[in-house]
Parts: sequence; structure tokens; C-alpha cells
Amino acid sequence: MSTVSIKPFLRLSGLEPLVVRPETNFINVGERTNVTGSKKFARLIREEQYEEALSVARQQVESGAQVLDINMDDALLDGVYAMTTFVNLVQSEPDIARIPIMLDSSKFEIILAGLKCVQGKCIVNSISMKEGEEKFIKEAKICKAFGAAVIVMAFDEVGQADTKARKVEICHRAYKILTEQVGFHPEDIIFDPNIFA
Repeated sequence: MSTVSIKPFLRLSGLEPLVVRPETNFINVGERTNVTGSKKFARLIREEQYEEALSVARQQVESGAQVLDINMDDALLDGVYAMTTFVNLVQSEPDIARIPIMLDSSKFEIILAGLKCVQGKCIVNSISMKEGEEKFIKEAKICKAFGAAVIVMAFDEVGQADTKARKVEICHRAYKILTEQVGFHPEDIIFDPNIFA
């Protein structure tokens, strides 16, 4: 009797799978469904024109996006309501929902709202140790319970990593916590070492 070995690649999905392998060169992330990255999208969401905002997502997919980044971080929005409403709409459109979602927020309650709506395996963008290890572990466990991959920012209690040594130190510490304490598979962890910082 032979056993089938599944290679440890990052496996994401909407209605269709996206497998990120070592030879994968570039993943096209559509970022126009981000209120901080698109004035048009931000205006549509603020005015609760969700059907028209959906056309922005559709255009991103039609233009080759492999992952759809959704961000509702705007002081003038109820981010939880906006994320819930928009993700539910996206998921009801098979031509858009075929690609994985990236739930992008600096507020975990907005990410959680998206996790409750998304189908398939998404990416959470992001978690960090900025507010301590305990909160990091709590948020990571929630992400894992929903089956999400995570982007980890190179921040800790001291602040943003500003040297190569600090970036390596923080990312290594986060990796050990995620794999040893939370039970994440290494392939479900993506690091953002703040290259431009």
C-alpha cells in the first residue's frame, strides 16, 4: 500500500485553488478593493454603493488578479459592517469568488468580520507582535481556526523592525510561536519584513 505525499506548498482558494510553489515567480494581488488604495472604491463604499463597488472587484479579476485584497480601514466607515457586506457580495459572485481573498486591516475585528464570511482559504493581512505575544497568539489561533494563512508584519513590542538583524529576530520569533505554540504549518506563514522601512 502506497501513501500519497502532499507537498508543503501554500494552498489558497476561492472557488478555485491557487497553489504557490517555490518556482512561482509573482502573485498578482488586486488592490483596488482597498479604501486606502483607491479613491473611487473608497467613495463607493462610503456611499454604500456596494453593487458598483463589486464592479471594481470584477475588473480586478478580469485584469488578472490572482488574489483580491479587501481593506475597509477608513475613519468614516463602520469597517465591520463594510467588510461583512462587501465580502458577502463578493462571495455571491462566482466570477469574482473564484480567486482567494486577502482580508487586509489594521483592526482585527474587521479581519474577523471577513473571516466569518469568506469561503475557501484566505490570507489575513496582517498580524504582528506590536501589542505583545499574548494578543499575537490569540489572533493567530483565530486565524488558524478559520483555516487562513497569515501575513506577519515585522513589528514587536519595541516597534517596527528597522535593521536587518531586528527583522530576522522578529520574524524568527513569530515563526517559532506560530509553528510551536499555535500549530501553523510553515507554508501558511508569509512574512512582511517592512523592506521599504
